[in-house]
Amino acid sequence: MAYQTFRQEYLQVPPVTRAYTTACVLTTAAVQLELITPFQLYFNPELIFKHFQIWRLITNYLFFGPVGFNFLFNMIFLYRYCRMLEEGSFRGRMADFVFMFLFGGLLMTLFGLFVNLVFLGQAFTIMLVYVWSRRNPYVRMNFFGLLIFQAPFLPWVLMGFSLLLGNSIIVDLLGIAVGHIYFFLEDVFPNQPGGGRLLRTPSVLKAIFDMPEDDPNYNPLPEERPGGFAWGEGQRLGG
Repeated sequence: MAYQTFRQEYLQVPPVTRAYTTACVLTTAAVQLELITPFQLYFNPELIFKHFQIWRLITNYLFFGPVGFNFLFNMIFLYRYCRMLEEGSFRGRMADFVFMFLFGGLLMTLFGLFVNLVFLGQAFTIMLVYVWSRRNPYVRMNFFGLLIFQAPFLPWVLMGFSLLLGNSIIVDLLGIAVGHIYFFLEDVFPNQPGGGRLLRTPSVLKAIFDMPEDDPNYNPLPEERPGGFAWGEGQRLGG
């Protein structure tokens, strides 16, 4: 019975969010079980381009460190905001969502050549949070019950939290920068005088990922609860 409930809930998660979070959890489990080591996963341009260890372009986005507070914190934010993007502004547009993943990952990898970062998954999570926050500007957030602010400030609050924990904010700044570039090119520039849409999802992605119609039994996650826990609960202003 418990397995059936878990399976049903698991299959309710939209496909891109389900695939990415599952890959992250399985990668961490494999490291914990010592089936693989982080040294086989981290971003290393020399090993990628000179020794053709191409998998590192992907695996460095899948490992968030050993199981602990930092891992759980990142997984919760990754799951929540990735799912709300997929069920919100990308609802019925899976190919566009996959294209955002590819664009963000490519841009982050290029920036990663110039900064000393070996795992980019946390920066990718911040990118997702940034895009969601800019597309939901009137959602009011409650961070740990201490701060109340509107959604666009969330990435900066998370950066401040990282600073308090003694972590490098380069990760957060990279995620914010890539998220802003995507948001500007996708949401802002096309609506400017003389602007236009520079980001176009390739037709091959649309042919592979776009579904003809939505599942009528699909149960989306309500965006009125953006954080899910005390550090991210919120509601829309005026709601």
